[in-house]
Amino acid sequence: VRPELEPIELGDGAAVPKEFANPTDDTFMVEDAVEAIGFGKFQWKLSVITGLAWASTYAMEMMILSILAPQLHCEWRLLSWQVALLTSVVFVGMMSSSTLWGNISDQYGRKTGLKISVLWTLYYGILSGFAPVYSWILVLRGLVGFGIGGVPQSVTLYAEFLPMKARAKCILLIEVFWAIGTVFEVLLAVLVMPTLGWRWLLILSALPLLLFAGLCFWLPESARYDVLSGNQEKALATLKRIATENGAPMPLGKLVVSRQEDRGKMRDLFTPHFRWTTLLLWFIWFSNAFSYYGLVLLTTEFFQAGDVCSISSRRQEVKAKCSLTCEYLTEEDYTDLLWTTLSEFPGVLVTLWIIDRIGRKKTMALSFCVFSFCSLLLFLCVGRNVLTVLLFIARAFISGGFQAAYVYTPEVYPTATRALGLGTCSGMARVGALITPFIAQVMLESSVYLTLVVYSGCCLLAALASCFLPIETKGRGLQESSHKEWGQEMVGRGSHSPG
Repeated sequence: VRPELEPIELGDGAAVPKEFANPTDDTFMVEDAVEAIGFGKFQWKLSVITGLAWASTYAMEMMILSILAPQLHCEWRLLSWQVALLTSVVFVGMMSSSTLWGNISDQYGRKTGLKISVLWTLYYGILSGFAPVYSWILVLRGLVGFGIGGVPQSVTLYAEFLPMKARAKCILLIEVFWAIGTVFEVLLAVLVMPTLGWRWLLILSALPLLLFAGLCFWLPESARYDVLSGNQEKALATLKRIATENGAPMPLGKLVVSRQEDRGKMRDLFTPHFRWTTLLLWFIWFSNAFSYYGLVLLTTEFFQAGDVCSISSRRQEVKAKCSLTCEYLTEEDYTDLLWTTLSEFPGVLVTLWIIDRIGRKKTMALSFCVFSFCSLLLFLCVGRNVLTVLLFIARAFISGGFQAAYVYTPEVYPTATRALGLGTCSGMARVGALITPFIAQVMLESSVYLTLVVYSGCCLLAALASCFLPIETKGRGLQESSHKEWGQEMVGRGSHSPG
């Protein structure tokens, strides 16, 4: 008996399957309803819309950084630190807004936060194509980054509609849309850059957001959020809508509602149950973004040099001539950039295959270890073909590890702080992304080997942090209220699993 829970009558529907709840129960929770309804037509639609947000906002706007930087370096005769700042300012915007978007999503709804952030990104993405001078493009790209900081909340909304068995696979498949977005951006750059230039590339890269903004109005609010905010009728209507679209029966009985007013509070991330998890996750997300975006930026540097060992001599030769000497990306550079970008696909497949077998923690640890090993192999004076293969493998695993973190984080936090937890982790990732251009572009001028040691060492520490995470979320449901101890709502009520 839980007197603090308010029951809601449910009119019609079929009995709850035995694997989800005791058939004699006269109440059910959102978790039971989501599991009973299962994966169907509604989730397929949601997958495409969430993936579109991922491809058009995150992937394309991030990939454009490695293409825009060398172009403006040549066209506007920028110094190396100005080129690095051009990339970092986007991550400053993302870092400063991620927690804010998470708080908005916990307080006012996932759909509200997502819509505002996408429209913001669309507006300033188009506007940045008209930047007249360097200072203006810094400001406008920073504002684009501010909007992108809210896009990870699409994963929060997505995860809260997924049944347990499908959750890891579905969130990982979002990475396919990331890969599609990055490949599309490279192909768009190949077509647009030689003729129309970088301004049109920025404008055309923002236009797919128009499609998502239109589809966004179809999205329902999360039933888990509605239950926690006390909007019982809306939660029930959403669950009935999903059941109707999937052709599945609703559970019989009363929907159990546990209202919580103090949602999205930072202190809830540092309760005794979550303090250690939060700190370790912050470092893991920092290392993921630091290494992933560092590798993206290093790829263009390595390809322009031809191989790793010639970078130092090339830099010295350039400095002797002129500190503003630059090189445009060639057709061969774009081709190799496309090949390394395609590594996102096998990275997803490997992570998809192992994440439900060895668990979320070990998957992240393995990804960091493989990336670190490939970084150390770059110390060898390998040719361009071997260099491309090593970068391909490294990027496949670090992108897979990044996506595994996107699976783990929404699973480990309760609904009351899920968006904030993901938002703060995303903010820490942007700190790593903010720092990485000064390592991948500025430190590289001094020592390519020291640069590789920094990335390799950081990932080894992140692998250890993954192993020390106190909670493994494989095979667990999503917790609703932060007032309950972790695990109370994790296992189906009819399963009676130990622990």
